[in-house]
Amino acid sequence: MLRIETEPDGPRTILHLIGRIRSDCIDQLTSQIEISSGPVVLDLAEVDIVDATVVRFLCDCQDQAIELRNSSPYILEWISRERAERNKP
Repeated sequence: MLRIETEPDGPRTILHLIGRIRSDCIDQLTSQIEISSGPVVLDLAEVDIVDATVVRFLCDCQDQAIELRNSSPYILEWISRERAERNKP
């Protein structure tokens, strides 16, 4: 289960993500990003588990200049591998 807490931070909006992010949570998360004003930061400090679809989504978020903050090393590594896979000729 995913819980999203919103925190305004000057011109940015920080979305604190708590729990498990599964592919069925992406629509909810996308909606929160779209209704946020200004730049968005996804704080992943309290994220326990993600799946492959979510990793691709997070990779896309980075491509759209959405900052990922406090991500666990395994998620960052997985994102890096996904990005490398995408960039293969």
